[in-house]
Amino acid sequence: MNIEDLSKTQLLLLTILVNFVTAIATAVMTVSLLDEAPPQVTQTVNRIVERTVESAAEAPIPGIVTKETTVIVKEEDLLSAAIRADGSRRILVHSGATTTPAIAIGTYLPDKRIVVTATTAELPKEATIAFADGSSAEASLAKSGATITIYGFADNATLPSVATPDIVPAADLSAGQTLVSLTRDTAAVSGIVSFVDGTGIKANVTGVPPGAAAVNIEGDLIGIATAVPGVFAPAERINVLLTESP
Repeated sequence: MNIEDLSKTQLLLLTILVNFVTAIATAVMTVSLLDEAPPQVTQTVNRIVERTVESAAEAPIPGIVTKETTVIVKEEDLLSAAIRADGSRRILVHSGATTTPAIAIGTYLPDKRIVVTATTAELPKEATIAFADGSSAEASLAKSGATITIYGFADNATLPSVATPDIVPAADLSAGQTLVSLTRDTAAVSGIVSFVDGTGIKANVTGVPPGAAAVNIEGDLIGIATAVPGVFAPAERINVLLTESP
């Protein structure tokens, strides 16, 4: 049969057949050449194919509207993370070995290599600090103020590695903000900041022992619990006490 006698439909089918056979032959030849080619050439070809496929996948298709994925963080997830962070920094102060009863609760600030607790008459000059991970280290009284006391460690002391909290200035706090703390039995309690004044931060939480830290929903340090229930010494007093002359 003469090709000139073929109809348009037949010519179209013939063209498709020729292209199909040519594509198969090209693929077979390419695979054979890659099998014989050095590894560097094979890797280069593979990278080109992968990038081509990725580009095609990322390219927008006309007429189709793509939507961006929005990650929604729930408030309870933030609270859980803040509680875990606070718990990892919680410490116990012992006047002797860690086998003796703890005399105070406090919080550990790894960047400053100190622990902070509420000021009481029972605090010794030399203490053993028990960390949340089960380790312990000897500490010496460094600074003592009206509401908070700071212990420091020797330069060669081995201390745990935990996340360092930001210290929130009292001026940045306002009534209605969420406050989180831990009880003596490490139970989590949350409440609302009632108001902030010269005497400290007041919140509607109970069962928080003196020396326990209070954090916000992001896990930043707000204050240190005092002997007065529901009253916390502003965390910024830590920096003030550290900079005071002996």
